[in-house]
Amino acid sequence: MDLDLDITRKVFISESADSLQEMESALLVLEGNPQDEATINALFRAAHTIKGSAGIIGLDMVEKFTHKVESVLEKVRQGELKIDNELIDLLLKCRDHITSLIELPERSETGPSSIEFEKVLTVQLERYLGLKPQEKPIEITQVDDKADLPTQQLQCIGADTWHISLRFGKDVLRSGMDPLSFINYLTRMGEIIYITTLTEKIPMISEIDPESCYLGFEIDFKCDFLKKDIEDVFEFVREDCDIHILPPHSKIEDYVKFINNLPEDPLRLGELLVKGGALTEAELEEALKLQSRSEDKEAHKLVPLGEILVKERMVHPEVVSAAVEKQKKAIEVKSHEASTLKIDANKLDMLINTVGELVIAYANVAQHSNRIKDSGLFESVSVMSRLVEDIRDNAMTIRMVPIAETFNKFNRIVRDISKDFGKEIDLVINGGDTELDKTVIEKIGDPLMHLVRNAADHGIEIPEVRESIGKPRRGTILLNAYHDAGSIVIEVVDDGKGLAKDKILQKAIDRGLITQGVNLSESEIFRLVFEPGFSTAEKVTKFSGRGVGMDVVRKNIEALRGNVGMKSQEGKGTTVQIRLPLTLAIIDGFMVGVGDSRYVIPLDMIVECVELSDSARNEALTKKYINLRGEVLPFIRLRDFFNERKIDLKFENIVIVQYGGNKTGLIVDELFGEVQAVIKSLSKIFRQIEGISGATILGDGTVALIIDVPHLVHSFEKEELGKK
Repeated sequence: MDLDLDITRKVFISESADSLQEMESALLVLEGNPQDEATINALFRAAHTIKGSAGIIGLDMVEKFTHKVESVLEKVRQGELKIDNELIDLLLKCRDHITSLIELPERSETGPSSIEFEKVLTVQLERYLGLKPQEKPIEITQVDDKADLPTQQLQCIGADTWHISLRFGKDVLRSGMDPLSFINYLTRMGEIIYITTLTEKIPMISEIDPESCYLGFEIDFKCDFLKKDIEDVFEFVREDCDIHILPPHSKIEDYVKFINNLPEDPLRLGELLVKGGALTEAELEEALKLQSRSEDKEAHKLVPLGEILVKERMVHPEVVSAAVEKQKKAIEVKSHEASTLKIDANKLDMLINTVGELVIAYANVAQHSNRIKDSGLFESVSVMSRLVEDIRDNAMTIRMVPIAETFNKFNRIVRDISKDFGKEIDLVINGGDTELDKTVIEKIGDPLMHLVRNAADHGIEIPEVRESIGKPRRGTILLNAYHDAGSIVIEVVDDGKGLAKDKILQKAIDRGLITQGVNLSESEIFRLVFEPGFSTAEKVTKFSGRGVGMDVVRKNIEALRGNVGMKSQEGKGTTVQIRLPLTLAIIDGFMVGVGDSRYVIPLDMIVECVELSDSARNEALTKKYINLRGEVLPFIRLRDFFNERKIDLKFENIVIVQYGGNKTGLIVDELFGEVQAVIKSLSKIFRQIEGISGATILGDGTVALIIDVPHLVHSFEKEELGKK
């Protein structure tokens, strides 16, 4: 039982994260458009979802506090409260506090400061709610002689309220459920106008089983929730009870209108009613069971589902008629709606690892096939090659997720910095649908947060300063993502004051990073910003300025086999560009031989392979570049860079790679062709090797090192600079 509770809470925490993000996004939208009813409703639904789920699994602190937030949001929905900046600030703080309350069981902390903070928030919320009205007593009437009230009586009582016909199962008490708790929970969602307790099933006193439940209720209930929300209150007793929920007559027109506006999908009657909100999935399932047991003896066919729904008081006749008409108009083309399945991340990682082993096993089979020279085996291996590639590509696609979710989290950061420092900043997001490996997405969040904070805190000027130098009052931070040469490029661009190169150089000299008079290129100057403890900020704020962020940014990005660069123009703004590999698991590579070793170069970075002519080889002995069809091409001789044993060969080859718009040549001894490389991490002993990002196992069991082209070029440039 404890294990199930733990699993339930983990699911709740996971699902609540989506609702909390939805709350934050909605509040930020309302800050610019406070009259957006759709966003207000989305905000209310997110809070209600968290409250309801917390109540079901017994997180009382979350439920009680979120209920107060929900009550304020209900006043906003009813037009009794207007959205303003003060209310948004409060609701954002409440959203953050709900997050901390949800995480409390995971952290196993009591959090006294959190309790005090909740008291402050509660006082502010109650100020918006005003004096709490006395709860209206619930009228209880007993009916002993009839199991069901007459239909005419049900229609006249609370004609514009929900009617809930509830018969608890005999074993509901044995299951640990208290019938009264469900009635009490309804009072939190709305107002019980009328309730009748049915006692006709109570046996003689001598026959009463104290562990059995004999009660039923007829309830008229007023609330603004959907039918599914009301049904969810009874989720844990749904299978053991007889429950019918009939909507108010005022809902009929809404249901009919919604059904008529549905897409022309060839849906069945029950599906149409569920989509329209007039019927729930559980009710549909129950009605279909009743239909399967019913038969029109004269027509020798099942009773129509619509008749059963009306007879069982699940749906109004007018709504059923509208759904039937909608069915007649449906076209014959099925709509292919994408379905989403949540998969545990560990299971996904296991799948990727298995696919990686499959790729290695295939390479072994392919090698044996080439050695045996059997035509039938060779054909089978070719088919296997295609299938393995398909499996690999599909498996990798599963791990690819859009970067938009990560980008959207920074709206709150920019908003908070703007308010704290009196700035006006717009966050613009481009390329949010660009997909990246989920492992990379998880690890890139913190580096991006540092960059966005720096741009908002130190980059963008206050409105008065911007106007004085001819800039718009509102500054702009652009988050941009796109694919380029097998990598993903993420840019953080601001139109702020930019970086002063002279100031960076002087700071670097003062800290002993460089010596006076050294001649550095612009990119090398800006690279100093990423040194540990380096900061040009004139004052420290709670967001940045201590020089502990940019070096962390570089280290985290390099740990992902990526690199980071910076461009800036004083008075115009700064651009920080991050390049990352699309995946950290499996890549298409091109294998080359250098001395006695084999290396793999990522295939998507290779432009072409050229055999070096005698004149080019002679030119390469004295220069660090060659003439390639009239183009100056710098090169790296991998044999010298990796200290490989020299082999006398008649021919040498140059592999031309492109990264960040620049071409570089890699001189190798042999070309072996394309391979699928499963990336294996190097042990700590070998992680400091420059120009190597990992290793892969070849078909014959030998190991080939994977070349990290960006870091290889960067390391070579540093080495050459040091020789000068």
